[in-house]
Amino acid sequence: MLDVLFEDNHVLVVNKPAGLLVHGDETGDITLADLAKEYIRVKYNKPGNVFIGVVHRLDRPVSGVVLMAKTSKALSRLNELFRSKKTQKTYWAVVQNRPQQEQGTLIHWLVKDTSRNVTKAYAKENPAGARSELHYKLLRSQKEGHLLEVNPITGRSHQIRVQLSSMRCPILGDLKYGAAQPLPDKSIALHARQLQFEHPTLKKPVSVSAPAPATAAWAPFR
Repeated sequence: MLDVLFEDNHVLVVNKPAGLLVHGDETGDITLADLAKEYIRVKYNKPGNVFIGVVHRLDRPVSGVVLMAKTSKALSRLNELFRSKKTQKTYWAVVQNRPQQEQGTLIHWLVKDTSRNVTKAYAKENPAGARSELHYKLLRSQKEGHLLEVNPITGRSHQIRVQLSSMRCPILGDLKYGAAQPLPDKSIALHARQLQFEHPTLKKPVSVSAPAPATAAWAPFR
């Protein structure tokens, strides 16, 4: 079942559950794009192929806001917004340890090992790496974990996960980047909370938020 947050003739914004691929990979598993196409086909009684353009992605174990285009014109314009960094993304992350500073900016050079699908963060400039920056702020602390608001300035693979881990604050459930144990549903406690963008045809600002998952990891923060 697709959790639709916003829809009009040109865009579709949904709340992706953790564990679902956004776009197809070698597993051949069903994807968010597949579900979106089926949703449009049924809702609007469209025969044949349905167009859905994937504008950006979230890692499989991550939940939250995903923006898709319903027309090729919208896809082209939204792709350009993301390329030119004219969107604003806000994430929530529940981390294992309380950060030493309640808010700050992290800058690293990230190098991805594609053979292992793991990214490594370097504090000093690395010619093989991509400069990566994010801002974080501590929102709340509970005995089960610490809720951070994260605003990535760049959009690198696994960026939030590896950068938070680099300051000894691994995300709950993220075994790949230092979490002590998995979460029961194999997700990680990283959620794309909000996306702000300019509408591709109306040229008006749009802001869409997704509620945190109804799982145990997020229960102390709802």
